[in-house]
Amino acid sequence: MSTPFKTIGLMGKYQDPSSGPCLQKLARVIHDLGLELVLEAESASYLDQGTPAHRVLARDQMGQACDLIIVLGGDGTLLGAARTFCFFGVPLLGINMGRLGFLANVSLQEIETMLPEILAGQYEVDQRTLLLGSIWREGHYVLSNAPALNDIVVHKGNFARMVEFDTHINDTFAFKLRSDGLIISTPTGSTAYALSAGGPIMHPGMGAMLLVPICPHTMSNRPLVIPDTSTVRICINDLRHNPAQVSFDGHSTINLCEGDQIHIARSPCSASFIHPLGSDHFQLLRQKLHWAEQIGDD
Repeated sequence: MSTPFKTIGLMGKYQDPSSGPCLQKLARVIHDLGLELVLEAESASYLDQGTPAHRVLARDQMGQACDLIIVLGGDGTLLGAARTFCFFGVPLLGINMGRLGFLANVSLQEIETMLPEILAGQYEVDQRTLLLGSIWREGHYVLSNAPALNDIVVHKGNFARMVEFDTHINDTFAFKLRSDGLIISTPTGSTAYALSAGGPIMHPGMGAMLLVPICPHTMSNRPLVIPDTSTVRICINDLRHNPAQVSFDGHSTINLCEGDQIHIARSPCSASFIHPLGSDHFQLLRQKLHWAEQIGDD
């Protein structure tokens, strides 16, 4: 088969053995097309003895060995894959086994038809911006360049009290905020937590970064869109009455100390997603957000 992808990686949803039969089916399709198959180590444990010939590699090794990685799961699984593989430049194809599917938007029902077409070169590439976040504490970094495809969120701890912090944009003081937190989002993340907090939907091709306060004390604190060439620095002021934390794509959460600074900037690496030809972002929004559904007569 003539294809730009010779070595195909395959990985399933984290700690989900139920993905085994679907992985087995995909492995067979890839093998029948005459392509080399690489299985992620945990995912390989979900498959039976009838799996076609393949290599088994750890996740970070797959980034160096594969031309394309197929990710079976939901958007959360694909977010995790993007954080790992963006540094290798390997594209991802998401097969949706989750609920919403903004990123993993190819269904299991479509994949046997679409996969041979995609592997034959009939696809579109969608480049998505990531953010990098670092935590500066008492003169040194305690966390450096942690990636996020959706968002980096500074938020309160477990108590029903607000946190207070200053936000600087490009080293210029922008605003002081008392709130339940602040979401710093990519355009991709604008349909995630930022949307629930009242932020706008941004097209994923925009060169922008979105700052959305979470339940601000002052109602005049509104979502703010800035160029993605900007740098954001958040200074934690007062944690006497409530701890604060920072989360990356809702995945890893780190406790903050008073005086900590969170530095956020666009990553030099982007995540590459493969879609079937003719994919339509606005059709996806209509489908997932139920826009303009027909309303029945009273």
